[in-house]
Amino acid sequence: MKTKYIHTALSAGLFISGSCLAQTSDKPNVICILVDDLGYGDLSCQGGNDIRTPNIDRIMNEGVRFTNFHANCPVSSPSRAALLTGRFPDLVGVPGVIRTDPQDSWGYLSLNAVLLPQVLKSAGYESAIIGKWHLGLESPNTPNEKGFDYFKGFLGDMMDDYYTHLRWGNNYMRLNNEIIDPEGHATDLFSDWAIDYLNQRKEQDNPFFLYLAYNAPHTPIQPPQEWVDKVKKRESGISDKRAKIVALIEHLDAGIARVWDALEKNGQLDNTIVIFTSDNGGQEDAGANNGIFRGAKQDMYEGGIRVAGGFYWKGKIEAGRKSDNFAMLSDLFPTICEITGARYTHPIDGISILPTLLGKKQVTDDRTVHWVRREGNMWYGGMAYYATRKGNYKILQNTPWEPVQFFNITEDPTERRPLDQKQHQSLYESLFRSQMEHIRQAGSIPWQKGSDF
Repeated sequence: MKTKYIHTALSAGLFISGSCLAQTSDKPNVICILVDDLGYGDLSCQGGNDIRTPNIDRIMNEGVRFTNFHANCPVSSPSRAALLTGRFPDLVGVPGVIRTDPQDSWGYLSLNAVLLPQVLKSAGYESAIIGKWHLGLESPNTPNEKGFDYFKGFLGDMMDDYYTHLRWGNNYMRLNNEIIDPEGHATDLFSDWAIDYLNQRKEQDNPFFLYLAYNAPHTPIQPPQEWVDKVKKRESGISDKRAKIVALIEHLDAGIARVWDALEKNGQLDNTIVIFTSDNGGQEDAGANNGIFRGAKQDMYEGGIRVAGGFYWKGKIEAGRKSDNFAMLSDLFPTICEITGARYTHPIDGISILPTLLGKKQVTDDRTVHWVRREGNMWYGGMAYYATRKGNYKILQNTPWEPVQFFNITEDPTERRPLDQKQHQSLYESLFRSQMEHIRQAGSIPWQKGSDF
């Protein structure tokens, strides 16, 4: 979806529950909770029978829960780029993971990219990011330079230790542009800082956008020991590996509960939309559960890209509803803009799913969408691999060296029965040519820092 247009909920005359979002004070706050490497089946509301996540379940069950929600990549940086720009990630220079070592970094956020907090300013919003950024380690690609008014968190890709917060010996913890060295488990810190921000915002009149990006349950799987002990006591026969990741997720769930309680205590929950999702699927060798789906983090199979998607909005979104509409992280940008009345004039690839949130009929899978990941090492060789989908049909490579596979996702959600391309030649060729054109367009966007920047 690359048509250039001006989009604003106000100019479109958007009415929600009989009240036009015409005044800044009437506009809802928006909290987007993004977690890191959460398996599709690692929530109790999504079939996890050895895990208890009542607080995340509350967001999913007291609003609308998407069963067909997708990340834009099976790894972190590209998905975050898609969420914050509404673009396919290679169209903003992030086809792969941004890392400390330039020889192993496969993306560089385009200087031309327009991020969600930048457009939310037009609607009177203050924006904050608490937690993991992962879209740049230095100027000009830092959160405060990309529209966020407040940043307290971690610039890098992952922490080598949840307590030291270091990555390759580097301290990437920041308060805006200041280096900080806090003490404590990263999940607890991010929850504490989010609560501090909410407490500060309760005295302010203008609405806020809070992007709360946890690094849990990304490796290292390092929950507090008391949480591991609790899981092992409850789940007879559970393996040590599985117990640790369950404990890390349940500890995360408890942190989210504290954030929710702060919203309630401050009287903010009545006028706040809460979004919960993950940047990609769970890491299989870390013990994650991706439900019925084939594959895991790094894979273009559904296990790598199908993720939890829940939206809570008191009095606006009907509680207890499930939707099987197709949606992606890149859809959050236009959806939030439509809700808030934020204006943008540049092309994006996502679509607003606000009609679906409000229980209205909406077709969301009549578009062609693409996934990309570029990666190094001996498995990938610095090359990219792709998936493309329209409606029920999907083509994918799971490494750059494999033949393209072709699936009907509705009839074969576990992707175990590839279709004969010759028997469905027109469908296959349509997807293949669309993917080829996308690759051609993305070829004009630099993805590494160099003279072009």
